[in-house]
Amino acid sequence: MDAVPMFPLGGVLFPHTPLALRVFEPRYLTMIGRLLDAEDPSFGVVLIERGFEAGGGDERATLGTMARIVRVEADAADLFVIAVGDERIAVDRWGEDDPHPIADVSPVPPLEWDDDLAPLRRDVERVVRRVATLASVLDEARWDPDAELADDPVASSWQLAALAPLGEYDRFRLLGSTSLENLLETLRQMCLDEEPVLIARAADEADTDDDDV
Repeated sequence: MDAVPMFPLGGVLFPHTPLALRVFEPRYLTMIGRLLDAEDPSFGVVLIERGFEAGGGDERATLGTMARIVRVEADAADLFVIAVGDERIAVDRWGEDDPHPIADVSPVPPLEWDDDLAPLRRDVERVVRRVATLASVLDEARWDPDAELADDPVASSWQLAALAPLGEYDRFRLLGSTSLENLLETLRQMCLDEEPVLIARAADEADTDDDDV
């Protein structure tokens, strides 16, 4: 795919997960305006590895996700965009901003489901929801820990990755998973590693609250 509109962000977008954007920079207002006239209103999302979302001059990852626009709302100065993650993409070449970023990209093969992974996926869901609940106690949950997932096992696996309270570089590592088993195993281990940290922080906050009484 050549000259794909791109939106570098400070976060990772997974396939089958929602993306909410407040668009205010003129270059991205132009991009969304052009996309609304397109037959397929989609753009690529990649992680900003260094730099900031606004102003340009950032360093961008070469692995990302296509985002398909499903709703746009406008106020006096901004656009509010709701999109859904689609296929993963690899950036082959960045073009000149026109005025927004564009890139030539190639699709990354989708992960494939195997029924033998069902017990692993169920275990990962238990771990992710447990750790996400801990994060919610600290007001750091990304989603509602009890959020409903898709029936499709591939989609729900990506949604579990989005639900997990992980940093962006861990999420970027998950985005590069080479198989669904790799995604699920890595996600489970990351959450198990994060769990004692969250437990300790929650205990510290509880002790602090007791001291203030």
